[in-house]
Amino acid sequence: MSTFNFSLNHHMELPDDVFRLLREQIYKRSGMWFSDSSKYLLQKRLSPRARELNFDSFQKYFYFLQYDPRADAEFDQIFDLVTTNETYFFREPAQLQAFIEEVIPDILSRKTVKKVRIWSAGCSSGEEPYSLAMLLQEAGWYDHATFEIFASDINQQVLSKARKGQYRENAFRATTPALRDKYFTREADGSWKVSDEVRNRVSFGRLNLYDEARVSLLGHLDVVFCRNVIIYFDDASKKIVVTNFYNRLVESGYLLLGHSESLISLSTQFKLRHLKHDMVYQK
Repeated sequence: MSTFNFSLNHHMELPDDVFRLLREQIYKRSGMWFSDSSKYLLQKRLSPRARELNFDSFQKYFYFLQYDPRADAEFDQIFDLVTTNETYFFREPAQLQAFIEEVIPDILSRKTVKKVRIWSAGCSSGEEPYSLAMLLQEAGWYDHATFEIFASDINQQVLSKARKGQYRENAFRATTPALRDKYFTREADGSWKVSDEVRNRVSFGRLNLYDEARVSLLGHLDVVFCRNVIIYFDDASKKIVVTNFYNRLVESGYLLLGHSESLISLSTQFKLRHLKHDMVYQK
């Protein structure tokens, strides 16, 4: 029994009542929902943070989150710690092919001013928006139109990594050596740095998808990529986020979700389009 206690010793105990209060606060601020089974995950990820601030219990840490003027900044730290950011370049290639070969031509066919605005929502460390920039370049679309790619995440740590544009081998599991050699340079430490040409095609900003007022500042968009992000939300939050996307998209604009995600029972505002390469949602 003592060995069991010892193994848990480096993590402070997160009592059920404090877990429920903490979960409620995270939910209120971000729309992210942690089920009862996530209690240990929160305990594990937030214990070191609470200790860093010299709290010896989660009760005291939560009290700080309730009453201290620095609580807003601390919740930003919490979002950084509790969001998982597993991604890589050219993920879900069939969908990317549909985007390049079918979605973009359709959008441009309806425009007199050839400018396309794309939002990568929940972009993590930047692999998705950079993939879009490289694919548009490869397909020659930059010769025919102007593209604005805005990428956002709630997690500040991954955003600074995205802006830096430096990646390890595991980010390239779906990238051909030819593309990697064309758009990246090998650094002395073995990492790969994205070219300035690609990096300058993407702008990054911190954004909470749940924050309707801030999202509305993005103006009108032609395409929203939000892949493998809404899995963190419960149905009520998903509806808010999807409505935010709907309100930002121009008429007939496109919403591209991850393959495991669907709008069934969430929204009737989009129609599911069966394209040659993949299925996408259209306003």
